[in-house]
Amino acid sequence: MAKKIDLKDIVQDAFDSSIQQISGSDAAFLYAESPTSPMHVATLNIVEGSLKFEDFKDIVASKLHLIPKFRQRLLNVPMNLDYPYWVDDPNFDIDLHLNRIKLPDPSNWKTLRDLTSTLFSAPLDLRRPLWSVHFIEGIDEIAQVPKGSVAIITKIHHVMIDGTSGVGLLGVLYDSDENGKQKKRSKPKAYNPEPLPDELSLLLKSGYAFFKNPFKVPKTVAETAYSFIKSRAAKKLSIQKEFSATKFPVPITIFNGSISAKRTWGTAILSFDRINALRKTMGGSINDVILAICAGAMRRYLIEKEKLPLHPLVANVPISIRTENSTKMNNQIANMMIQLATHIEDPLERLEYIQEQTMLGKSRHNTMGAKTLAKMADVVPFGLANLAAGLYSKYNIKDLHRPPFNVTITNVPGPRGLLYLNGHKVVSIFGLTPVVDGFGLIIAAFSYNGQVSITTTSDSKTMPDADVFSRYIRESANELEEHITNLGKGKSTSKTKQVKSKSAPFFTALKKYLKENPKFVKAYKGLYQIQLDLGDRTDGWELNLTKPVAVIKKKKNLAPKVLIEIEDENLFALYKGKLLLEELKIQGRIKITGTAASKTKFMKLLTAFLER
Repeated sequence: MAKKIDLKDIVQDAFDSSIQQISGSDAAFLYAESPTSPMHVATLNIVEGSLKFEDFKDIVASKLHLIPKFRQRLLNVPMNLDYPYWVDDPNFDIDLHLNRIKLPDPSNWKTLRDLTSTLFSAPLDLRRPLWSVHFIEGIDEIAQVPKGSVAIITKIHHVMIDGTSGVGLLGVLYDSDENGKQKKRSKPKAYNPEPLPDELSLLLKSGYAFFKNPFKVPKTVAETAYSFIKSRAAKKLSIQKEFSATKFPVPITIFNGSISAKRTWGTAILSFDRINALRKTMGGSINDVILAICAGAMRRYLIEKEKLPLHPLVANVPISIRTENSTKMNNQIANMMIQLATHIEDPLERLEYIQEQTMLGKSRHNTMGAKTLAKMADVVPFGLANLAAGLYSKYNIKDLHRPPFNVTITNVPGPRGLLYLNGHKVVSIFGLTPVVDGFGLIIAAFSYNGQVSITTTSDSKTMPDADVFSRYIRESANELEEHITNLGKGKSTSKTKQVKSKSAPFFTALKKYLKENPKFVKAYKGLYQIQLDLGDRTDGWELNLTKPVAVIKKKKNLAPKVLIEIEDENLFALYKGKLLLEELKIQGRIKITGTAASKTKFMKLLTAFLER
């Protein structure tokens, strides 16, 4: 006898707010899933001492209630008409997610790396909660790790978390107390899963969401269009170099072909204090130094393969748009495109080039707006995006156009202090990340307890020798450190003769003019940064009009309030009267960013000086 349909229950399920739908940005990681590209992230944690598997299982079981998605699975809307929903898995069994194995002999770092690559290559079962843990015993021959230690490989699908929420996950499973072994562990809380919703109720729920907010798509598109128009207008009035494929072409590299299903990975461990010391000497950020180190390694790797392109490689650099108050364990990320200066031989010049790129990239991101970036993914219909991702891979569409970027480099700050698991110290934490067709290289930096692990994930076709590349990362860091140390001692490290700026007389004359006319210093009070493009490099000049006497000196400010960009030749021609200021403004050859008041003050100052 056919089951009687209870419309009351179906309607009640449709309006149940506890059943959460995944977002567009989360769904993007679901679209990209393919036989060669499982879209999960992973961590390899090495835990000191002989941690017992039974204790580890009890710890995980006692904390599952703190991570609800670990007992939930995805349920698709019929015919994929909308994004899937997170629902309780009535068949959840922790034994299906915990795996206990022994590291084969020889139980050294290479064997562990090979085993980790194999385990990371295997996809997660999309019909179950999207995580798994491998508890690996018998680590006996790794330097500085006590014999009998264990390695824990945790795989989680990217649809569940981003890098920042993954760090929060570490805080749930591990603790900062080395006396945790003596503490009484709480018992696992009872799991009473809700029954799976009916397919018809899912359709009703999706339909209700549409009728509740029918203008979601046009409203988000309108906001996106406004931000786009605003950024295009800023292109004419500000210094932002909009990333243009015609002006800054993205080269095709060996990292941008089809990938294989087998993953390769390697890691380099650097001292955080050493990286921070370089950052303090050169200015900028920790991320700038890490990008420069990776760029040096890629340059050497491609030179040895005789595959280094003339144009600099472009990195996709994910940045978190997660607010401090955000507690949701989902993906809240945007992206910057950064030229890595792989065409520059000198490590210091390469770092300075990258610093300027990240500064301009942050300006572009602020122009678009984090909220709009986060909303854009939600306006793409699920079925259409899923189809597009499948077609991209199936028909090798990547071969028909240049890649939008060559490599992804992500930097996630981790715990500063030590973590423990049942009183056993966590020695090291390494991150592994997914790669897809056309983008076969991703580098993840993760800081923990005074160390920065820079982990390379690729595949056996794109980079079979990932361990060699990791050695180049260490050597690139040493080379950059040596050059910066020599710079501090006053030694010259550049092998190439730099082009001399023609515009020095402009700044000398401007300084003299302001000294003779102190009233203009007060009238045009502000801190201005002029960035000169000399072709092979850029020079920065700071105009400090915040004090009674103007200070004009050669200096790069990486976070200026007002930034003026102009080519050296154009500024010299402007100074000599061969070009008009209005002409340069109309042609977009002088670009200014900052508040409207600050930009107006600078233009009045420049006009008064030129008409002196």
